[in-house]
Amino acid sequence: MMTERLQKIIAAAGITSRRAAEEMILDGRVSVNGVVVTELGTKADPATDRITVDGALLRPTEKLYYVLLHKPAGYVTSLKDPQGRQLVTELVQDVGARLFPVGRLDYNSEGLLLMTNDGEWANRLMHPRHQVDKEYHVRVRGKVDPQQVRRLTEGVELEDGRASGASVRVLKADQSNDWLSITIREGRNRQVRRMCSAVGLSVVRLRRIRYGNLTLGGLKPGEYRLLTTEEAQGLDAPSPPPVRRTERSRAVSPKPGSRQDVPEGRRNAQPVRRKEK
Repeated sequence: MMTERLQKIIAAAGITSRRAAEEMILDGRVSVNGVVVTELGTKADPATDRITVDGALLRPTEKLYYVLLHKPAGYVTSLKDPQGRQLVTELVQDVGARLFPVGRLDYNSEGLLLMTNDGEWANRLMHPRHQVDKEYHVRVRGKVDPQQVRRLTEGVELEDGRASGASVRVLKADQSNDWLSITIREGRNRQVRRMCSAVGLSVVRLRRIRYGNLTLGGLKPGEYRLLTTEEAQGLDAPSPPPVRRTERSRAVSPKPGSRQDVPEGRRNAQPVRRKEK
């Protein structure tokens, strides 16, 4: 008999991340051999025990998928929404597996979002000790002064503790709005928006353009591509310490870098966006 902790079994089956699996157990949504389990230390044998999640029998995942999605604004980064809003899972439903998001982008935010059915991989990426660069292009209302940039670079106090300093660049200065590039390593909820608010900046638009060494490439909102094994494994290694910069740049978009190979599996996940050939 090979027993493992329930949350690890659920994550390995691709249901959700290990952290979310722990919440499911505490909420009484998991049963083993017909008995509801609410203790996180409970172990089971996936080969011999009957494990159910929300009444559905848990089955091991045969194939693992790693997806890079260009999330549009107006989608919820969760598996369900009480308000009935559109879910990011709807954009990748033709992958052929039940995927869940790695981390979050809030409803009004857009850009690079990783999705997978590999709970262990997702758990490693979301663990606080696994810090990786995440770059955002942020449009703020009004003008940004050097003092605000300095405070973001040095780190600011938030309601859940001090946020580490960010790498900040002013990308474009308009008459009414400025664009910033903000790179962070932590992954707190709505962190970039809250950091900007802490220094008196109101975010008008927020778009994540890079996660580690991965970028959006040529993906349009609603499109996704499958990551290669090398790309997925490469995210397990943290990036080197960031170099904090505050210089100004004339361009809003990042300078073109090396072009990423886009696997043949890339497609438009929104039927309404498909173009007739």
